[in-house]
Amino acid sequence: MTTVQVNLAPKVVANFALPARHRVFKGGRGSGKTRGLAKMSAVYIYKMAQEGREGVWLCSREHLNSLEESSLEEVKAAIQSEPFLNDYFEIGEKYIRTKNRRISYAFAGLRHNLDSIKSKARILGNWTDEGEGVSASAWAKLIPTIREEGSENWISYNPETEFSATHQRFIVNQPDNCVITEMNWRDNPWFPDVLNEERLADQKYRPETYDHVWEGEFLNLTEAQVFRNWKVKEFEAPPDAHHRFGVDWGYAVDPTVMVRCHIIGRQLYVDYEAYEVGCEITDTPDLLMTIPGAERWPSTADSARPETIAHMRKSGFPKMYPAVKGPGSIEDGIEWLKSFEIIVHPRCINTARELRLYQWKVDKDTGMVLPILEDKNNHVIDALRYACEGARRAAKQRRKIAISDVVVNNPMARA
Repeated sequence: MTTVQVNLAPKVVANFALPARHRVFKGGRGSGKTRGLAKMSAVYIYKMAQEGREGVWLCSREHLNSLEESSLEEVKAAIQSEPFLNDYFEIGEKYIRTKNRRISYAFAGLRHNLDSIKSKARILGNWTDEGEGVSASAWAKLIPTIREEGSENWISYNPETEFSATHQRFIVNQPDNCVITEMNWRDNPWFPDVLNEERLADQKYRPETYDHVWEGEFLNLTEAQVFRNWKVKEFEAPPDAHHRFGVDWGYAVDPTVMVRCHIIGRQLYVDYEAYEVGCEITDTPDLLMTIPGAERWPSTADSARPETIAHMRKSGFPKMYPAVKGPGSIEDGIEWLKSFEIIVHPRCINTARELRLYQWKVDKDTGMVLPILEDKNNHVIDALRYACEGARRAAKQRRKIAISDVVVNNPMARA
């Protein structure tokens, strides 16, 4: 194919640098994946028409009752943004085609127009936008219709649930010759200020859906969510705040995490976090030093790595101590955190993400929520538990003393 140059987000370019039958782009709002694929479809058509090929390029969605619901306007805007594409295509109110009439776009819905799609001659490729809701039966019927030599199937979507047919077919059971790219707002070099203002507003006022809308996470507003007692809000720690630090260790796929928090009444404030996957032990001191006061205040760390704690004590953190673990310590720590209103500073994006995603296990056969905590999306949560361990244990001891006093001073209680 002829080499052409177009303005595309780096992650789009990286995906298309690899050969593939299926290309999957998943992520949140403002990532540029829709505009990128609209433009890339025009580039593909341009190249194929130059080679003398003929047929249609399909732009599909699960539901499409009219062209107003299609990707037509996105494709028009993408073509018009590149002079050589704008010169090569003929754009009408309801159609787009190459000026030599060899290839045209076809816009169709998979739910109601699938049979007509199957009858179209020479489908050279397909791009399914908003692909989250496409059913398993629609995929099973659509994909065999994309059968021209070198044809490709592209999907762009914002994930909602791990049980969707799209996620199961292309992510969980990834087919051969499939390239998957995750794109979010920070991957868009042209992310506009007006969208950033909306993003920041969602982060502050709608934290329960922020990660789904902007970070491409699943929408998990279910009874399985552990934490509902939190919000994102800007604040400054008072000068006399009693800072509490907690650390959870990670390396290959899990992050090393430190959080800083303080307690005022029944509110728990989280104002700093350090978070890095693949952090070498030699680099860990520098990571934790990014949190103000981390080397001066006592901190509580996961006791599963005593050698790491020993290294940190020799590397500028002399007040780091191991957490006290035991039967029920995780559940007790979680219930302690749930007893507060948790206020998360906007800069602590991983804290907010885990508070939204941390869940109880769900029985896949019945859908019932089980009294077992999921062992994922919990690294910041663990660090927060460790940070509050001293306060929790002190409060527990005070309750025991109070109960003991009641028993000693009340003959009826002793009876």
